[in-house]
Amino acid sequence: MEYIIFAAAMAGLIVLFMAKGLYDYKKSEKNFIRNLYDAYGVPPQREYKPEQYEHISHYFLKHKEGFSIDDITWNDLNMDEIFQRINDTYSSAGEEYLYYVLRKPCLEEGELDRREEIIEFFRNHPDERVAYQFIFSNLGRTGKFSVYDYLDYLDRLGNRSNLADYISICLLMLGIAFMFVNFPMGLVAFVCILVFNNVSYFKVKEEIEPYITSFTYVFKVLDGVKKLYPHRVDVLRDEFETLKKSSAAMGGFKRGSFLLMSGGRMSGSGNPLDMFLDFIRMGFHVDLIKFNQMLAQVRKHLSEIDAMITILGKIEAMIAIGAYRESLPCFCVPEFTKEIGIEAKELYHPLIAEPVTNDIKTGQSVLITGSNASGKSTFLKTLAINSIFAQTIHTCLGAGYKSTMFYTVSSMSLRDDLTSGESYYMVEIKALKRILDLTADAACPVLCFVDEVLRGTNTVERIAASAQILESLSRKNCLCFAATHDIELTHILEKIYRNYHFSEEIEENDIFFSYKIMEGRADTRNAIRLLNIMGYEPQIIHQAEHMAEDFLKLGVWRGLDCEMPQ
Repeated sequence: MEYIIFAAAMAGLIVLFMAKGLYDYKKSEKNFIRNLYDAYGVPPQREYKPEQYEHISHYFLKHKEGFSIDDITWNDLNMDEIFQRINDTYSSAGEEYLYYVLRKPCLEEGELDRREEIIEFFRNHPDERVAYQFIFSNLGRTGKFSVYDYLDYLDRLGNRSNLADYISICLLMLGIAFMFVNFPMGLVAFVCILVFNNVSYFKVKEEIEPYITSFTYVFKVLDGVKKLYPHRVDVLRDEFETLKKSSAAMGGFKRGSFLLMSGGRMSGSGNPLDMFLDFIRMGFHVDLIKFNQMLAQVRKHLSEIDAMITILGKIEAMIAIGAYRESLPCFCVPEFTKEIGIEAKELYHPLIAEPVTNDIKTGQSVLITGSNASGKSTFLKTLAINSIFAQTIHTCLGAGYKSTMFYTVSSMSLRDDLTSGESYYMVEIKALKRILDLTADAACPVLCFVDEVLRGTNTVERIAASAQILESLSRKNCLCFAATHDIELTHILEKIYRNYHFSEEIEENDIFFSYKIMEGRADTRNAIRLLNIMGYEPQIIHQAEHMAEDFLKLGVWRGLDCEMPQ
């Protein structure tokens, strides 16, 4: 009787612990879902480790055909930081597709309209959005590797056959059959074959074990498709049709997969059922056979797997873009025209907490002058980023944005390449040459941004070469925005480039920047006056002013051993 009471008490404790675990899980799930509602539009705070971030580009690298934002432009514009600001996704498929979107400007208005439709549907239907986000959170991330890395790893296995495993099974069955004829001899044969099968099993198991992870995310994708299907919506009718066909094609991949993918497989858990299945696996190689069958299915249906990952990623990326819109103080949907030009109102930079907005309207290349820190580079980056946003996330930061569709490229934040031993000047002229090459071959107009062209060389040659390069960049298929300190260029190129400038005011030994772009060339010289504000010796400032005035009168510089005019 006491044993029965003890057993009943133990069973009750087990049930209690299971109930507590289920309660905690449901509570955690409920809290997570509530957070999906409440945190929509709150900028993501995720921290990225280098090894985690590295794989995010791999979907893009697998689908890189055609024009894309190159590494120089991506780095010039701090697009990694901008991607992180937008990346409110929960799965590898979603974040890898979002990265792909930002690096692949779209040239088809139909595709951009399609993205707009999906973005706005989920912005206006929170219940559907949360249901999808919860499913994507279960899909999860793949860690420091992309799912495409895992699929690529499978190629290392080469062609595999189950012939040896089938022969091993036949020999084992023959051993069992022989025991009915001659039991002692049959038993010896059976044991020998079983030992051989076990030894060969562990040899092959060790070889394939790292690759089983490749199948795990495919299963998660298939499970995600299955869970999404009850939540299908009209706006995604075409996508769900593709998901249905692609997942159906993977039926052979799923059948019998528990033999390989079971959590208790070769785990030493002590569970009698798991121990029995492990014995069957070792003797009959059923999981090795299933691995090869699943490998064949994956190789056969890579296009279907890619289609499912692409669609799931696209849906979640559009949800993330909607969340980004919710976080913005102001945004607009871009308009596209056939005529080359840009018209933007109250445009601002996505990474500046309290940005100053600017307007620009031009169908002609633009040359921008002004002192350091006046806002030239920030304006170039603001316009470049929004031009990319227009053709990727279909969201511009401002009150209005209208332009043609462009290939966007830049040469702005270059530096010496210490690994190759190239000087800044060599790095710069190569960066500019790639833009010139693009304008010669581009299938659509090029929008380029250049900050301080040829700053890495002497004044005379810089101005001469810069004028010719900028002239070449103002061809009919290219719109160029360039910032420079060389006022000479504003005169040389005034028939080709429109002049704009940024200015500052100095009052009572302090400097004030408006960060507002204005028409015309800069007409102030405040560099020497800034020395005074920063506390330089009066003699340095006085003599620098006299040298500048002397040069403006004579057109040549005098040596410092010459007597300065009083």
